[in-house]
Amino acid sequence: MSTTDPAAPTQAPAPKRPRARNHKARVREASIERILDAAEQLFAEYGYHGVTLKDVAARVGVSSTLIHYHFNGKESIYEAIWARKAPISVHNRLEAMRLYAEKVGDAITVEGALHAWIDADLNVQIEDPAQWAAFGKIAAQANSAAGWGAEKMTNYFNPVVLALIDLLKKAMPDCDEQTIFWAYHFVSGAMTHNMSRTGRLDELSHGLCSSDDFVSIKRHMATFMAAGIQAICKGSADEG
Repeated sequence: MSTTDPAAPTQAPAPKRPRARNHKARVREASIERILDAAEQLFAEYGYHGVTLKDVAARVGVSSTLIHYHFNGKESIYEAIWARKAPISVHNRLEAMRLYAEKVGDAITVEGALHAWIDADLNVQIEDPAQWAAFGKIAAQANSAAGWGAEKMTNYFNPVVLALIDLLKKAMPDCDEQTIFWAYHFVSGAMTHNMSRTGRLDELSHGLCSSDDFVSIKRHMATFMAAGIQAICKGSADEG
């Protein structure tokens, strides 16, 4: 016969203590994110060559030893910043262009293609500048720098560029390929100039416009770019 009292309350099993390894992993991950957040702001403000590991350590409020514990050097920090932000931008823009092409079928327009290409990036600048403004500045710096900058743009953004080129070819089947690539070259510069948020527009317009006003940038940019692209394609055709 059992000696267990059936009326006695059943005790719930004691909660399991989290493994120390998991706790350490979370602490390590949080430490890395703090370092990357600080470094991203510094690179945005001073450029790649204007930042040292000591600067990063000072901004985070830790010793340089901790920085070296997580990263091999400044280049590895810089690459980690690109690796956590650029793929998101690439995915969003490729998906936007895919959905646009799927929606309109054969009725692709230059302006529609440009909206699909740029609006995903402009939207995050509008909706979450705290997370994206600094990386936008870093990408703008890279887009205007030969060597290391061009390498970063090539490694991450070539699929986005080629997807846009493909849409532009479909929108303007009579435009020669060389002119379309020049068109991309010009609009890419305009796009990343906006990402720079230099404040120069604010000064020139005496406050009438703001380089941080990405709502207005989104409203005007694709229309402006489309007119320019169509004009140079027409000019190229007339010359031919």
